[in-house]
Amino acid sequence: MKNLNICIIGGGNLGRAIAEGFLKAGMPAKQLVVTRRRPHLLEDLAKQGVRVTADNAAAVKGADLVIMAVKPYQAEGVLQGIRSSLIPGQMLASLMTGVSLESLKLWLPETVIPFRVMPNTAIALQESMTCISAPDCNDGQKEVIQELFETLGKVIYINEELMAAATVLGACGIAFALRFIRAATQGGIEIGFGAEVAQEIVAQTVKGATELILQTGHHPEREIDKVTTPKGITISGLNAMEHQGFSSALIQGLLVSYNKINNG
Repeated sequence: MKNLNICIIGGGNLGRAIAEGFLKAGMPAKQLVVTRRRPHLLEDLAKQGVRVTADNAAAVKGADLVIMAVKPYQAEGVLQGIRSSLIPGQMLASLMTGVSLESLKLWLPETVIPFRVMPNTAIALQESMTCISAPDCNDGQKEVIQELFETLGKVIYINEELMAAATVLGACGIAFALRFIRAATQGGIEIGFGAEVAQEIVAQTVKGATELILQTGHHPEREIDKVTTPKGITISGLNAMEHQGFSSALIQGLLVSYNKINNG
């Protein structure tokens, strides 16, 4: 990572989060360049030594990896604008939802290897779940990209047809999990806690529940069984939530988001 020059095209929320994650992971700021049409909005990154610019074509020169973090509808125009500046051996990681590898290949020189990468905004804290698809890369390129994004969280390689599902479960999933935290915090306020204390209790509880699954590999129900006793308060609360459609509502939300990606 310390020898990799990276250009991030699109310094919006996600592009900025990735840059911040790389810096926290120890990447020298001089090896990062971030573009945005209004580069003054990246002044905080510039103060840390990151090069910021509005010139995409100039920014990709000298980059080992170009990360595309622009809106999907901007994809073709932006890629056409940098096409002549790309050189053989460069890699390009697209974070653009719904833009296929086939489309990327049409807009890129044949000598540039495209990756589809789907992180989430926890990447700024080096806690992302990042899904990657790149059937045309060689083992060396795969290893470079995996090691790079592993500095920002967990990484798995998946088939491209699962990228839409990965977007919903991993990227949209951040919002879904946060909505649970907000709702639980509101409930905590109603039963007596102040807002800040309720949020702290809920957030740490969710973090603990997550670690139970990640560190043990147990099915969630196995851990749930440990805190549900006959006629107890936990099972009563769980059953009340299910009567109100808790699990069904979450599943339906995932399906609606997934269908929207596929159908527009």
